[in-house]
This record gives sequence, structure tokens and C-alpha cells, in this order.
Amino acid sequence: MMCKNDGYRIHRAGPREKIYFKPEDVKAAIITCGGLCPGLNDVIRQIVITLEIYGVKKIVGIPFGYRGFGNELAEIPLSRKVVQNVHLSGGSLLGVSRGGPNVSEIVDSMQERGINMLFVLGGNGTHAGANAIHNELIKRGLKVAVVGVPKTIDNDILLMDKTFGFDTAVEEAQRAINSAYIEAHSAYRGVGIVKLMGRSSGFIAMQAALASGQIDICLIPEVPFELHGPHGVLKHLKYLLETKGSAVICVAEGAGQNFLEKTNAKDASGNVVLGDIGVHIQQEIKKYFKEIGDPADVKYIDPTYMIRACRANASDGILCTVLGQNAVHGAFAGYSGITVGICNTHYVYLPIPQVISYPRTVDPNSRMWHRCLTSTGQPDFI
Repeated sequence: MMCKNDGYRIHRAGPREKIYFKPEDVKAAIITCGGLCPGLNDVIRQIVITLEIYGVKKIVGIPFGYRGFGNELAEIPLSRKVVQNVHLSGGSLLGVSRGGPNVSEIVDSMQERGINMLFVLGGNGTHAGANAIHNELIKRGLKVAVVGVPKTIDNDILLMDKTFGFDTAVEEAQRAINSAYIEAHSAYRGVGIVKLMGRSSGFIAMQAALASGQIDICLIPEVPFELHGPHGVLKHLKYLLETKGSAVICVAEGAGQNFLEKTNAKDASGNVVLGDIGVHIQQEIKKYFKEIGDPADVKYIDPTYMIRACRANASDGILCTVLGQNAVHGAFAGYSGITVGICNTHYVYLPIPQVISYPRTVDPNSRMWHRCLTSTGQPDFI
């Protein structure tokens, strides 16, 4: 049973009465691609445990994402004993990377290894690769299940209520925000700046601002803003220092890229390399207050790698467990070219082409964004 691409075919996730694969004939492989994310090891662990419950004996991890298929000998044998405690630490047991061999070479490698179940943990780019592999397998007439598990702390996968690692990232961001607040609040006319992840979606910055209650200005990619001028960020910051004595700014990494020089450089996944908006804002604040002759003590904190390299919290741990179980249930039911996630509070199987068509973003007219504005008290910066 394949997931059709001619419109939405959303099925509830979970075990089925009948299975498509015989467990004794299965060789399952797991890969983790892209950047790190809290919960990767939790998902790996649960996939392995659930496969063993089904009776699968041959389970391997392919090291360093799709790149591992370029090395015909690269396999990490996995079992319940191997993965039993991996969820107690962050990172990925299998390693991560961007890029790799072309689709034809990957499928060649899968055939040579005898892999007939592939579990792919990654974001939009990784899922695009999984979909291409799925299509190549169909073209060759091979009966292989390709199942994705969405992985991005940006929470930008379309149709998903949330992705694993997001709650942990928001929670971990509180440490950086609190540090910025203490620095700013303790200094004379102190300003704290925290840059959080969010290439095209500002969910982490928005939710972290709401959770902390310490943010005065929240800047995200979806909402345009000006730094200078009568309605700009700097003018409002001047007002905050005059009235409150300190201020804390939270900015998503993809915000304000129009202020930075474009290099057109791309990473191995094809993503445009972003300029550092946090450093730019820090420099502009210092320059602005120097020009008007007012003091400002500016501190900049970038916890990017701290919030993605940590262990998953309890909420994400539960989510990872259910996603891992449902990924295996879907593969054994004969689904392929699908990913598993939460949609409208239900665990479901979704066709990969639908979830990678474009990134999920914050709606500037949403209640959640207006709740954030109410919390920060910031005006429109345009």
C-alpha cells in the first residue's frame, strides 16, 4: 500500500491488523541527516526497539546521513542492547551531515546491502531526498519502504502541529534569555540580545519570548521591520532605556536579512548561508547610541548550538517515542514515501510531497503572534 500523491491522503498512524513485510526478510536501515536536534537518539532508540518487537533481526544505522551510502562498508549494527541508553544524551548515535551521493547511487547501495526498510530522520531537504529515493525505488520496481520522521527544531514542517526537539529548544533558550536579562538588568542602560534559530520561521523566537516574559522586542523573518527611522527598532529601544533602564531583544536568525550583504553562498543542503543578524543589530545599536551621545551597554548571546545539542526534555521524549513506533508501524503496513507526525492533534501518515512543498511559517495575523506582541509590548517597526 503506497501513499498516493494525487491530493491529500492522510491516514491515522499506528499498527495494522495485517503486515506487508515478513520480519525475517527485513533489513532495516536508519539515517539522520542535516543538523543536530534534541530527540534524535530517542527516535533511533524507539525505531530499533519497535523493529525488534516485530521480530526484525537485521537493523543497521548508516553513519553520517546520506553520505554513509557512499561507503559500501559503512554500517552500524543496532539492537536494543546498543540503543538502550542513547536517549540519555543529545546528538546522534549515527552522526549527521549534509549532502551525499546522488539518488541513483544511494539506491544502488541499498540494493547491494539488501535494505528493504529505510527510516529517514531529517528536515525538508532530507525529506526531499527521501521522496526522490522512494520514486527511484518505484521506477526500479523494488519493494522497499521509505518512511520519514520530521526533524527540525525550527518547527517549520508544513501541516505538522509541532516537530520533535522544538519544545526542548524553547526550554533551553530560556537559559540564554535569562542570562541576557540579568546582564541587561544589572548594567546601566543595559541591552541584551539573544539570537535563536529560525531560518524562515520564527516559531522558536516567538515561543521563547512568550515563555520567558523577559523579552521587550521580538524579531522574526515573517514580520518586516526597520532598524532606523521614527518607527524603527532603535527608536523604540531608546524609549525603553529611558523608561525601563534596560531591554532584551530576541531575534530569529533569518530575520532582517535584507539589511545584510548577500553572498549567494549555499551549504551542502542547498540552503542559502545567512548573514549574522545578531551581530549586525549589536553593531547598529552601539553606533546609534554613540551618535546620539547616550550610553548603552550591549551584550550579545548566541546559543544556537547549545539549544540543539542538548538532550530532549520529557515532552519531546514522549513525542519521539510515539513517532518512532508509528514510523515502524507504517513501514510494516507497506506505506512508503510518507512521513509521520502530529496533525490537528492526531498522529498521522502524510505524503512527503505535501509536507515539503514549502516551509511552515508564523502567521503575522495569528493569535499566537499577537499574544507575543502583547507580552513584549512592542509596536510595529515599519
